[in-house]
Amino acid sequence: MHRLRRRPATASRTTTGTVTAAGPADSVLLTVDGLRVTVADGRAEAVRGVSFEIRRGEAVGIVGESGSGKTLACRSVLGVLPPGCAVSGGSIDFAGSSLVELPRRAWEDLRGTRIAAVFQDPASYLNPSHTVGHQLSEQLRVKRRSSRREAHQTGVALLETMGLHEPEQVYRQYPHQLSGGMLQRVVLAIAVSGEPELLVADEATTALDVTIQAEVLELLARLRADRGLAVLAVSHDLAVITELCDRVLVFYAGELIETGPTAEVLDAPRHPYTEALLRVASVGNWERRTLDVIEGQPPPVGVAISGCRFADRCAFVTAQCRSGPVPLTGAGDGRAVRCVRAEEIVLSGAGVVA
Repeated sequence: MHRLRRRPATASRTTTGTVTAAGPADSVLLTVDGLRVTVADGRAEAVRGVSFEIRRGEAVGIVGESGSGKTLACRSVLGVLPPGCAVSGGSIDFAGSSLVELPRRAWEDLRGTRIAAVFQDPASYLNPSHTVGHQLSEQLRVKRRSSRREAHQTGVALLETMGLHEPEQVYRQYPHQLSGGMLQRVVLAIAVSGEPELLVADEATTALDVTIQAEVLELLARLRADRGLAVLAVSHDLAVITELCDRVLVFYAGELIETGPTAEVLDAPRHPYTEALLRVASVGNWERRTLDVIEGQPPPVGVAISGCRFADRCAFVTAQCRSGPVPLTGAGDGRAVRCVRAEEIVLSGAGVVA
C-alpha cells in the first residue's frame, strides 16, 4: 500500500462553428454542464446531468463500475458516440465553443489536432497493412500539412520523444512487430502529433503490464509538463488515477456522485460508494483467501429511481435516502458529494495498491 500523493494542478471562450485558439494557462479548457446521454435510440438515459470542468494542463480522472457512464461521457466530448446513443441534454464547451451539434467538418478539423484520444487496445487502432511510420506521417501530413520529408523527420522525433529506442527502425516496422507497450507509445505519438490541448485516455494503460504502465504514466506526466496538455482519463485502476490525476470524478449509475482533489477523495471519501470502490480495490484478506466485493448490482440503465441510486447497496441507507432526488452538494475545499448523510457518517480511505 502507499499513501495517495497530491499532484499540483498546472495549467477561452467564443461561440459556434469553429473552435478558436488557446487561451491563457490555467484557464478553463473544457466545461461539461448537465450532460445527458441516451442509449437504445433514446429509450434509456445512461448519463444523467453530469457536470465538470477541466483546466488547461490539468488531469482529471473518471472512476466507477462498468456501465456507470464513464466512457459515454468521454465519447460525448470526442463526438464519437456509438450508434443508438445521443447527447439528449446539457452542453459541452471546449475553449468557449459548443461541441454539441458541431458540424462534421468542424469535428474533422478539431479531432487529431486540438482534441486527441488513446484507447485500451492500441493494435485495434493501427492498420496492420502499413508501417507505423506510414500511419504517423499520414497524420502529420493531413493534420499539420507537413511535407513528406517533414512528416518523416517529425515522426521519428516523436517516436524518440515517446521513449522508443532506435526510433528510425520502429518507424519502418509494422504493428505486429511491436510489443503492446511499444504500440501504445506509437498511438500516443500519433495522438500528440497534432499538438492537442486535451487528451482523452480511456483505459489507455489497462492492457499493459505494471512496468510498462508506469513508463506510460511517466510519459503522460512529461507531456503535461512539456506541452501543457490537459488529460481526461478513464480507468478501473485507482492506482493509475492516483498517479496521473489532479482531480477525480466518481460515477455511479450514470451520475456524478463525488468529486474533488484525487488525494483527498481517495484518502477520505465522503460517499459510501467511493469507500466501497476503495475497499474492493485493495488486496483483500489473503489469510482467509477472500476478496471484498460490493454487494448487489447497479440499477439497470434507464430505470427511474426517486432517491439515491446507490440506496439498495448502501450500508448507511435510511428512509431519507429514498425520499427524493439527491443533489450534488459542495463539501468545501473543491469537493462535492451526492449523499444526504455525508455530514453524519464517517468513512475511511482504503489506500490504493501501488
